[in-house]
Amino acid sequence: MAGLAAAAIGLTLAEAAIPLPIPGVKPGLANIVTLLVLYRYGWRMAAWVAGLRVVAGALALGQFLTPAFVLSLSGGLASLLVLAWAIHLPQRWFGPVGLSVLAAGAHIVAQLLVVDLWLLPDIRLTAVLPLFLGAALVTGLANGLISHHLLTRR
Repeated sequence: MAGLAAAAIGLTLAEAAIPLPIPGVKPGLANIVTLLVLYRYGWRMAAWVAGLRVVAGALALGQFLTPAFVLSLSGGLASLLVLAWAIHLPQRWFGPVGLSVLAAGAHIVAQLLVVDLWLLPDIRLTAVLPLFLGAALVTGLANGLISHHLLTRR
């Protein structure tokens, strides 16, 4: 499990070096590891890996207890709650790709709520919601497809 958490942390650190075309939109590559752990070891282990990734990534990037950390934590918690529920949906329609899209959507919605309620309460973010949800759809699809490939290859 430590190796998988280290892989997720490494992906988080690598993502921090990628220039972002839209501020706040990241590929979420570490979520691939979370999905792999969810399918192979269960939700509790996935929660540990995701939690370690958020905390250790923030510590390594010098963002612990900053607004960036709160955003990452809120998105991670929302994703985990959605995954805890969605893993019980019929796999015929909700496999790794579907779960990845749901988790990405929950992640961005939680982050936008934190921004709206805490960081920028006077600015309504409804105008940018479609942009961020579209980005979540694209990254969720990509990460879900990669996860599916990794889970099904022998």
